Order: sequence, then C-alpha cells, then structure tokens
Amino acid sequence: MTTDTTTDSTDMPSTDTGTLFERLGEVWVELEEHLARVPLLQRLDDGTVTIDDYRRLLFNLRQQVVDGSPWISRAASNFDIEHFELRAAAIRHAEEEHRDFLMLERDYVAIGGSLADLRGGRKNIGSEALSGYMFHYADQPNPVGLLGAMFIIEGLGAKRAAGWAGRFQEVLGLAGSQVHFMQYHQEADSEHTGDLEAILTSGMIDDAAADEIVRCAQVVARLYALQLEELDH
Repeated sequence: MTTDTTTDSTDMPSTDTGTLFERLGEVWVELEEHLARVPLLQRLDDGTVTIDDYRRLLFNLRQQVVDGSPWISRAASNFDIEHFELRAAAIRHAEEEHRDFLMLERDYVAIGGSLADLRGGRKNIGSEALSGYMFHYADQPNPVGLLGAMFIIEGLGAKRAAGWAGRFQEVLGLAGSQVHFMQYHQEADSEHTGDLEAILTSGMIDDAAADEIVRCAQVVARLYALQLEELDH
C-alpha cells in the first residue's frame, strides 16, 4: 500500500533556505570556538582584562572598521539591475555604516588613547587579510556571497558586542560613553540581521548563491577571529 505524502509546496518552508540557515549556523559555531581561544577575550571572560587590553582592541578594530562602508559601497556598484534589491540594500547599509569608525575613535580617546596615534595606525595581520578579502570579493560581478560576510559581522555586533561592552564596564569600571561603539551595535546590527534574514528568505537565493554565501561566511569568520588573535602584529 502506498501513502501519498505529497504536500502543496506553497504550504512548506523553503528547503534550500532552511539548509542555508543550518549551514550558516554551523559556521557560527566554528566562529564561537575560535573566539573562545582568543587570549584577550579569555581575559575578558575571567576578569583579568586590563584597560590596555581594551585600548589595544579598539586600536586594532578601528583600522578594519574604517573600511566597512567603502567595501559595501563597492559591492553595491557591482550589482546589476537584476539584483536591484541587493544593490539598494547595500547602498542603505553603506550609508548607515560610514560614520561608525567615529564612534570608535571617541571611545578610544575617552579611555586615554591618542587620536593621532589611532589614525596613524595600521591594520594587523588579520585585519589586512580581512579587508583585502572583502574588497576583492566586492569587486566581483554581483557579489551575493557577501551576505555571508554580513551574517558574521552583523551577527557579532548583534550577539556579542553588547556583552563585551558590559563585561568591560563591569571589570574596568568604564562609563557608557567609553563603550558606546559596542553598545550601539547591539541595536543597529540586530536591525541589520533582521534585514538580512528577510533577504535570505525572500526567494532570491538559489543553490549556487547559497554556496557562495556559506563559503564567504566561512572565510570572514576565520579572518575576523584572526584579527582578534593578531592584535598589534
């Protein structure tokens, strides 16, 4: 006896999308494992982090954050009219991000750092690799895979930044004005991840694009952790 298990596809969630989120979830787990081994974050977790650690973190992050809006803008310019919605989303995102580094600079100065030294700094090994990859990928025609990069970077802001900020405040006695960059990104990046989820579930993502998104997420996750591992190098 054969049982008909056919179901109208309109009543079912997209298998491809579900698989994509599962695959991205696996990438996120790998990222968390790498972050757990970052010395500075270990010290933050166990309460031995210092103000110099926090200053070094901001110094190193700034050199990469300042490139954020430019690579997003470059990606937007490489989406054709058939990818209009992605181009529009990238343009909006670049506009929202292009002042973020200024918040970070204010936090750095608020904890005694020199603005001239900060602006005269250079990327560490991980930041060089991350920014280089982002600009290279953004130069490709219709760089849909960068949605994977956004999944990682915006996810870190939404899921980890506020926790890090709160822990720095708890251990070092910092004021809100000294951790504003991280606090801001919990709310802003939560909104961005909502926008990203809407795109990933919109039906625009085929199997080939999903593969690109996952691969890009894998690379960016590893390089983001690397820049935290390679502070000052």
